[in-house]
Amino acid sequence: MEFGNGAAGADGARYLPIAQHGLIGDLRTAALVGANGTIDWYCCPRFDAPSVFASILDADKGGSWELATDIATRTRQFYFPDTNVLITRFYAEDGVAEIQDFMPVVDESREASRHRLIRRVICVRGSLPFRTRIAPRFGYGAEPHTVRVQGHEAVFDSPSISLALTSTVPLESDATDVWSHFKLLEGESVVFALDKISDDVRPLACPHAEAEEQFEATVRFWRRWLSQSRYRGRWREMVHRSALLLKLLTYAPTGAIVAAPTTSLPEWVGGERNWDYRYVWVRDAAFAIYAMLRLGFTTEAEAFMGFLSDRGIMRGVGPTGPLQIMYGIDGRTELPETEMSHLEGHLGSAPVRVGNAATEQLQLDIYGALIDSVYLYDKWGRPISSDHWDEVDAVVNWLCDHWDQPDEGVWETRGGRRNFVYSRLMCWVAIERAIRMANRRGLPADLLRWQRNRDAIYRQIMQQGWSAKRGAFAQGLGDDVLDAAVLMMPLAKFISPTDPKWLSTLDALTADLVSDSLVYRYDPEVSPDGLRGSEGTFSICSFWYVEALTRAGRLEEARLAFEKMLTYANHVGLYAEEIGRSGEQLGNFPQAFTHLSLISAAFNLDRALG
Repeated sequence: MEFGNGAAGADGARYLPIAQHGLIGDLRTAALVGANGTIDWYCCPRFDAPSVFASILDADKGGSWELATDIATRTRQFYFPDTNVLITRFYAEDGVAEIQDFMPVVDESREASRHRLIRRVICVRGSLPFRTRIAPRFGYGAEPHTVRVQGHEAVFDSPSISLALTSTVPLESDATDVWSHFKLLEGESVVFALDKISDDVRPLACPHAEAEEQFEATVRFWRRWLSQSRYRGRWREMVHRSALLLKLLTYAPTGAIVAAPTTSLPEWVGGERNWDYRYVWVRDAAFAIYAMLRLGFTTEAEAFMGFLSDRGIMRGVGPTGPLQIMYGIDGRTELPETEMSHLEGHLGSAPVRVGNAATEQLQLDIYGALIDSVYLYDKWGRPISSDHWDEVDAVVNWLCDHWDQPDEGVWETRGGRRNFVYSRLMCWVAIERAIRMANRRGLPADLLRWQRNRDAIYRQIMQQGWSAKRGAFAQGLGDDVLDAAVLMMPLAKFISPTDPKWLSTLDALTADLVSDSLVYRYDPEVSPDGLRGSEGTFSICSFWYVEALTRAGRLEEARLAFEKMLTYANHVGLYAEEIGRSGEQLGNFPQAFTHLSLISAAFNLDRALG
């Protein structure tokens, strides 16, 4: 996909569309690099740290790192094959050049002392003039800073963090920003490196030879990791890009997996559905582990099991039960939600939120997602330990006492608790998978009690979750509202994918919630969720729909729907959470939920096609 230099969003030239970005990272944090060469989102040193560059949320106050040609050019962006190294190429009459953006990956077992972001500019044909402007705005644009420049080095100091910029070309500055203008001839290059520094970590130059060495080492790391994949089917490129993205969203020191690396990118431009996703949702992370295990990546599953165990997450007792719906990447339980009123939000979509008040919600479906991932890890990875089983046993016993109550549901509605069918479904999954583990390995459990509760949930869903009026399983017990979450019913093996009741449900969902293969979660007018405004189609639901069609034997429909979904990926194969009416990406970006469901849909459809 080609872009004009400085391509603009709907708000004049101030915002690049969400989709016109690639992501780089070092398994601690990540940065969004626009197709115009600008880094407009970067938190340092962790995913959940305050932003350094956040012009994607406020073009004036957020801060950015611009790097582009001084003349009009066309740009193309792609990933260096089988890696998370991002290349942005510039094409002009006088020459061709490229930016290589990457973050070196250090030892995965601990926090890194040095966090380094490297940008290498290379002229490959002719000659081109370049400009760069490094304009950090610390603490989500609210924290003042100073800058000191000496020759090829600049140091940005704020009360909470210091960053050092080193360059192979001279730098200039004013009170807050640093810039440089330079011209490259064919074969010449310039290197910039941005490091977090402290009393123990001093500025470190990144000369050409070291940049080349770091580039090669980073390429080797990602290719070595991806070589573990067992996937050899159709759509290998998209599946592997999704796997690389899920790995990028991993916080290596703890094994946590964030839902997305951004906050407050709008689910609807101009609306209030803007949330902070830089945390560990139990549901999202558990589904990610399922996708990773499918492809053969057992180390990530083991690391996430360690995250749960080392931080006592399954041994917790809180107001909503043993589990919260989300945790910090270090396992912390408190994520207070605040609004950054000084930031205007992407394309004016306020408020910008930091933290997430949904931690206080009761969402019973997370137990099914988590126990299912433990079950799959025990089956495909490594048999779980006796301590892990004790935790599973305690969680399932708690669930037997608490499954039959209203909750906020999988979509985290802020309109009050209800008796959601999906929540009941996933409670059934939790107990059913625990029974399987106990039976397969002869583990101690109150199996009679578990079986009674499993069967009671099944009967309740079949009797009260079925809407005779709609000829479909409904969103809530006793109602007639449709919800795409029930697409998980055959995927979770609750019901046969060819059961007449399920096929009728699939037809009803197709008629009401599907728009040219894209799937809406539900209709907020019929099912108020406590929030103003509308939203786009939800991409995980679109891939669930593909998988449901596949399992129902409707392979031509499934393949067409899947291929259509692939056309909505951005130019480097990434997806946000939702897709808008004109095909634009909406919501936090890139989104783990979307990519893990792509992997599952591709895996099952490819197998069914033979």
